[in-house]
Amino acid sequence: MPKGGASLSDAPPATENSTPPAVNPASSESGSPSPSLAEGAEPMSPLPSVPEPAGSGGNPRREAVPWAAEWRQQPFSRIGVGADVSLLGIGIKAATPLNQYFDARVLMNFFGYTSGRFEIDGVNINGNIHLASSAAAVDLYPHNSVWRLSAGLMFFNGNQVSATTDIVPGNSFKLNGVTYYSSTANPVTGSAVLGMHTIKPEPMVSFGFGRFVPHSNRHWSFPAEFGVVYMGAPALTVTTAGTVCTDKAQTKCSDIGNPANPVAIAFNSNLQAQLTKWRNTLNKIQFYPIFSYSVVYSFNIR
Repeated sequence: MPKGGASLSDAPPATENSTPPAVNPASSESGSPSPSLAEGAEPMSPLPSVPEPAGSGGNPRREAVPWAAEWRQQPFSRIGVGADVSLLGIGIKAATPLNQYFDARVLMNFFGYTSGRFEIDGVNINGNIHLASSAAAVDLYPHNSVWRLSAGLMFFNGNQVSATTDIVPGNSFKLNGVTYYSSTANPVTGSAVLGMHTIKPEPMVSFGFGRFVPHSNRHWSFPAEFGVVYMGAPALTVTTAGTVCTDKAQTKCSDIGNPANPVAIAFNSNLQAQLTKWRNTLNKIQFYPIFSYSVVYSFNIR
């Protein structure tokens, strides 16, 4: 028996209902007491709650509708009306959303200009530009972006350039490389029409940036557009009248409409040969350019 110590027989006997003290696994493995069980440790406070999103301001619309879907337009719920100036003339257009990615658009263009009388090398000319067209298009915004791809049809096209001429009496002019003179008694006159609408309807494609109908509460937008209209080769028509001569002294002359006179026959043959050359050049021009910068005002219609 150790000196001054208690013997094993002095320990209190174990009972059946006695329970061993609880052991913290963390403390048994590391040999140090767990911080949560250390004497005098304060109980852990709960984590702070998540703050409200900034800018919500109690707006019931922002709280009820996810931000990503907030400005999605319903079909035909909004309309944009605008104007532009382009190579097609003065344009008026209207657009409406079909869904998140597609808009529908109609457009009309018009313009008129008369040059007045002017002279070039003894040829008096009156020029006239007449532009009138209507079209419809569908606009695609890939990935719901501001960039746009468009396809449509120009179902009416009255675009044309025309001119009337009269040649100063006694003045010379060339046709298919042959020199002729305008009669002093009955000067040569003519008219020409260049029609830019040989294909009907005419397909059109374009690209650009900026929405015609903003997907927000904004009213104003400024979209730009670049593209082409496939119009086919322009049609050229020329008519002539008067008396033409082959010499300056005007001893060999004929009415242009006389089918029996050799001078008239040669003149009309050279006229057709010259028109063939001009038409072959025009056959290379079958696309009409589109370039516009628009101002559009949008508003809700339902």
